[in-house]
Amino acid sequence: MEPGPAVAVFGAYGHTGRFVTAELRDRGYVPVLVGRDGLRLRALGTPDLDLRTASTDAPSSLDRALEGTAAVVDCAGPFAVTAVPVVEAALRAGIPYVDVAAEIEANLDTFARFTDRARAAGVAVVPAMAFFGALGDLLAVTAMGDWKRADEVHVAYGLSGWHPTAGTRIAGRVSQQRRGGRRVLHTGGRMEYLYGPRPLLEWTFPDPMGTRAVVGEFTMAESVTIPRHLAVPEVRAHMTVEAAEELSAPDTPPPAPADERGRSAQTFVVDVVVRAGGRDRRASARGRDIYAVTAPLAVEAVHRILTGRVKTTGAASAGEIFDAPAFLRALSAHIALGSHRDGVSTRAGKRSPGAG
Repeated sequence: MEPGPAVAVFGAYGHTGRFVTAELRDRGYVPVLVGRDGLRLRALGTPDLDLRTASTDAPSSLDRALEGTAAVVDCAGPFAVTAVPVVEAALRAGIPYVDVAAEIEANLDTFARFTDRARAAGVAVVPAMAFFGALGDLLAVTAMGDWKRADEVHVAYGLSGWHPTAGTRIAGRVSQQRRGGRRVLHTGGRMEYLYGPRPLLEWTFPDPMGTRAVVGEFTMAESVTIPRHLAVPEVRAHMTVEAAEELSAPDTPPPAPADERGRSAQTFVVDVVVRAGGRDRRASARGRDIYAVTAPLAVEAVHRILTGRVKTTGAASAGEIFDAPAFLRALSAHIALGSHRDGVSTRAGKRSPGAG
């Protein structure tokens, strides 16, 4: 069997970058491992793969790193630093760009800077192609079905726990600094930056998780990705309290491998509720390890772009550029989809439709 196209992985020695590299190999692609630290690249112990050092401060090094590749996946945070230079390099090379950024500010920057330029160049640029940003977006599109508009979208994250990687902690600090400690909410059809505590709610997740306490109005990339293409004025993300507490605790250890694939024992349910005119539609997905599941999301995106299965070009979110139900079905080896449910909402006012 002939090897597939070469795909550059920028930040290949990071936690998520390793999962992306393994997924590319499993799918028949040839990873080209790119990073800022040559010693860390060599420490990966992959003599059969091409290793290339590159710096976001040196455009020519990025050009050399992407030479001969069909696409690039940016796994190197903070994306406030890496996204723009790597997108620029991808546009110079004429190849698609995918990243796994959950940094709202970086996502906004990518869309603001490259929507028109990438479309004019006929190059796909897909930020936030990860557990946070893409999965909720794809589920929201699936739940919407034939609805053209909705009043609210709620994305509830049921994480059994959250042991953040070093990259997650660094990216979180950068995001907090950029928005001055405020939280971000898409409300009234626009992004709002707010001070003050988040509300505490209860959310009824699909079985077997059931009803759990959640932190409401949690700042997540869906505040950027969903309103890009869905006509919805209100987007809310909610996070299980235990996971939010572990993320904020300074002594929470990083994820530890618990199986032969290097996945942690963490499990998740992502439950999306769309409300319109007093009716609810719902779609959900469950799986294991939010970092590991980012890899098939990103690699499936690359595969669909390279095989022409896209709805648009230029800078776009996951739900905007891909056939959402088909994309989710393609991940059946990694996530289990919940049954879609339609119903009349019994909740009043602005309260979350999943809140008890």
